[in-house]
Amino acid sequence: MDSPLINIMQKAAKKASRGLRRDFNELENLQVKTKGPANFVTASDIRTQNIIYDELSYAKPDWSFVMEESKPIENKNTKARFIIDPIDGTTNFMHGNPNFAISIAAEINDRLEAAIVYSPITDEMFTAERGKGSFLNDKRIRVATRKKLSESILITGIPHLGRGNKELFMKEMDMIIPEVAGIRRSGSAALDLAWIAAGRYDIFWERGLSIWDIAAGVLLVREAGGFAKGIDGSDKDLWNGNIISGNDDIILALSEKLGF
Repeated sequence: MDSPLINIMQKAAKKASRGLRRDFNELENLQVKTKGPANFVTASDIRTQNIIYDELSYAKPDWSFVMEESKPIENKNTKARFIIDPIDGTTNFMHGNPNFAISIAAEINDRLEAAIVYSPITDEMFTAERGKGSFLNDKRIRVATRKKLSESILITGIPHLGRGNKELFMKEMDMIIPEVAGIRRSGSAALDLAWIAAGRYDIFWERGLSIWDIAAGVLLVREAGGFAKGIDGSDKDLWNGNIISGNDDIILALSEKLGF
């Protein structure tokens, strides 16, 4: 049985997703603004965030909020907050690529307590609660158990206009391309982490992400029996947006290869 907290988070995501699916089928009418180089926000991002905020603030009126498309909102309870990315994978969304998701995490006293990552187009709902495991559409999921890079599929980000360290990326690719079964780039860190939790990928690492990109996914991976930590091994590095995740053996194998 899902907790009341997970239920209200799922309800908010499902309600917000109705408009997303409609907009996804009418992309020619989509209103888009640019926040920076290759960094976009659509009218759908704003509306989705507003719906989620309205639903969650009605259920938890004293909670605080951290959301991608607005400044932080501090309410009476500053020790409890929702961390929200209304569309993780906006560039995918606006190009008609279904690989995007709604990401919501609940944090109490600096500890992640509940998380959902919802893919509106595939109707896949990933959920996790601290100490209760991770689930995909109510079925228990676990991270993959592969230990060898030669058997593993890796997922990461790729530098592009306005973002990333091309030289470091190319150096890492040169070292690991000959060692692995495959490398992917999806464009949605929230879904990447959800897929790590489900065992669809073996390891994910990326730098320069934001807390709303990874908060829900971190709990999903940890509750699925995996690890999600900073690339340098610290929580500080993790919450600075530099993350590596998977099972302990495969993280160690990649870290040794790349010198983390």
